[in-house]
Amino acid sequence: MKITVKIDNQTYEVEVGDLRDRPIVAVVDGEAFEVWPAEWRGTPAVARRSNSPAPTEAKPAPTLVTAPANSDDRTVHAPIPGVIISVAVQAGDNVARGQELCVLEAMKMKNVIRATRAGTLAQVLVREGQHVRHHDVLMEYADE
Repeated sequence: MKITVKIDNQTYEVEVGDLRDRPIVAVVDGEAFEVWPAEWRGTPAVARRSNSPAPTEAKPAPTLVTAPANSDDRTVHAPIPGVIISVAVQAGDNVARGQELCVLEAMKMKNVIRATRAGTLAQVLVREGQHVRHHDVLMEYADE
């Protein structure tokens, strides 16, 4: 599904992959990201009809994307600007793909940053309360 999102007077084209996949692949202005939504444990919302036309079929999203295209496999980058509100790992920890690394708060929403691959963390470059910018390096994996 293709949508247009406007944040702070900047517009982004977003292509969202299959919502049943974990992780969900979202392509923002040509840059692919993995999204790991929290599992819903409440009562499902009631669907409402819209008077807008049905969405058109978007081209399929890439299937094996694990990080933004301009990052290497050794680093974990901030997908958006915000404040680190918790750090769940430390240097030397072995992590599994999909494991929570830290939580980044942006626009009053908590975003769990997850490991893009299994491995050992060489450095954790953030701490609670730290402000980060888009694409700042949060953590680095050890060479393996």
